[in-house]
This record gives sequence, structure tokens and C-alpha cells, in this order.
Amino acid sequence: MKRQKRKAKPAAKKTVQPSAPSTKAKSFSRRDFLRFGRNWGVAIAAVSGVGWYTVRSVQAAIAEHDLSRIGNGLPTIVQIHDPNCMSCLALQREARSAACEVGEDKIQFLVANLQTGEGRRLATAHGVGHVTLLVFDERGRRIDTLVGPNTRDALEQRFLGYL
Repeated sequence: MKRQKRKAKPAAKKTVQPSAPSTKAKSFSRRDFLRFGRNWGVAIAAVSGVGWYTVRSVQAAIAEHDLSRIGNGLPTIVQIHDPNCMSCLALQREARSAACEVGEDKIQFLVANLQTGEGRRLATAHGVGHVTLLVFDERGRRIDTLVGPNTRDALEQRFLGYL
């Protein structure tokens, strides 16, 4: 005997009743409150730390580019610097490290950016190009010129000789 197919019964329509608005406000547990405070505390600390670092680095960059400090009583190393030159960037990193090793209270390191008028004037007045270090005595008289890339150790020994 052959089976007959059964007809599917139509599904009953379900009606969705709108739920009544909740009168109970969401309350924060103590744990939620502490988590919230911790997250905001971490965020504030991170932002203020970044802000402090940014302010200090901007202040250092401004002081490093102030060429009026030449002849202020400290021997001064001035790098003639082109920011687009990879050799200049390498020399700046090495010279800055060497000057820090000698001591900021004994010798100062400045940068004459060739993309500024003041930096171009200094380079033109001394007849030098980029990847160059000019060495000035305490009174602002040029006593040496170092041309080309160099290592931190070699520069540190040279800088100690100027003291």
C-alpha cells in the first residue's frame, strides 16, 4: 500500500505583546563603579603622560634651535641640518648623544635647520653645507668644523677636547 502525503497544518499566528516599559532604572554595583573609576583613571594618566612628554620634547626642540645661545659662556656644537637628508639625521642622533655624554652643563648642542632663514644665514656666513658640525668657543668664535658623518664615541672624544 502506498503512503499518502499528509497536508501540513497551517501554523497558528503568534502575536507579540509589547512589553511594558521598565520602571526599574539600571543600578551600578560597587564593582561597576570601581571598574569605571579605574578605566577613567588609566585614561587620564595616559593622556597626561603623553601631554607631559610632548611639552618637554617641544621645549627641548625650541631650545635646540635657538641659535642666539651661541656665545653664552658655554662651548657650542651647531649642526648644519637638512631635515630631508638621512645623513643629517644620523649625524644629529650621534652628535646629540655625544653632547649628552659630555654633559649639558659643559657643552651645548644646537641645530641650524637649513629650511629656516636663520639656519641658512648661519651656514652661508660660515661657508658650509649640510652634514656639518660647527664648533664655537664660549665667546661665540668658531674654533673648528667637522664635516661628514661620525660615530658617537669619536664625537665625544672631540667634544671633550674643546673643554
